Amino acid sequence: MRTKLSQFNFELPEKLIAQYPAKTRDEAKMMVVHRETGTFEHKQFKDIVDYFDEKDVMIFNNTKVFPARLYGEKEKTNARIEVFLLRELNSRSYLWDVLVDPARKIRVGNKLYFKDKKGEVALVAEVVDNTTSRGRTIRFFYDGEYEDFRKQLFSLGLTPLPKYIKREVEKVDLDRYQTIFAKEMGAVAAPTAGLHFSKSLMKRLEIKGINFAELTLHIGLGTFRNIEVEDLSKHKMEAEYVRIQSEAVRIVNEAKTAGRRVCSIGTTSMRTIESAVSANDLLKELEGWTNKFIYPPYEFTIADSMVTNFHLPKSSLFIMVSAFGGQDLMREAYEEAIKKKYRFYSYGDAMLIL
Repeated sequence: MRTKLSQFNFELPEKLIAQYPAKTRDEAKMMVVHRETGTFEHKQFKDIVDYFDEKDVMIFNNTKVFPARLYGEKEKTNARIEVFLLRELNSRSYLWDVLVDPARKIRVGNKLYFKDKKGEVALVAEVVDNTTSRGRTIRFFYDGEYEDFRKQLFSLGLTPLPKYIKREVEKVDLDRYQTIFAKEMGAVAAPTAGLHFSKSLMKRLEIKGINFAELTLHIGLGTFRNIEVEDLSKHKMEAEYVRIQSEAVRIVNEAKTAGRRVCSIGTTSMRTIESAVSANDLLKELEGWTNKFIYPPYEFTIADSMVTNFHLPKSSLFIMVSAFGGQDLMREAYEEAIKKKYRFYSYGDAMLIL
């Protein structure tokens, strides 16, 4: 039987979409879902320590969000254009894939001027290709050192808050739309399950003897793109860059072979590890791209628990969580979350699935 998109729809009151983060990272609410018994507990995120023991492992995505949203002016007309940086096409090429808005005004050959806080032109780019209806490839002009160009580019950008956060970027977002373990620059959205971890919580987990494994998946906008097909077997995810190094492989596989709990922190970590399963069902090193789309029914191999936020109806994220937690149980859990007024999406509350 085919798995259908319509099976993952639900009514979400708009007022439950979090517009700001919780006052303290680890004091967001956390619903604990026990798959074996089908029961729920309502906790604070910092209580997560109670569910793990010495030598259990948590797998974190250490990607770092870059300031991807820029505003430029079109030559001659001075029209204000939003330019959303997606990815650099290859290292040091000054070529970037971007989304532009309004797209109808932007054609190949157009130049865009980006001004600094003083109102002076800091960078100029030319549109060199159309990629999709809103997608363009642009080339920046820069004479100096490449590292200086990157600094200049990122100094002009804003934190790329998702569109469902209906406000301007504020000072709080510079810190809070980034995990405390973010290291590898390259994401246009935060791995949101990781946003709940504070330095003091990490210390408490460490003292308890829980081990941490880091990997990298640079989140692109494809993760959030609407699924347009009813038959999920026909949906194609956009490829995202991933890297799993030998140290993470060692930590995870030692825990697995010893029968310890392995917890994926977020859907991005889960997609990454499920893209790197060895012939004997252990984790292996990986560097490259993944377009893995996980939907029910699916047999998970590496992690036996996961932390995730509350996601959009019919999103690839909710579909994956349903594959892990069970479709019926996740539907019940989400009904419970709505009833108990849990906060949804990037700045929302958390779920621990055991």
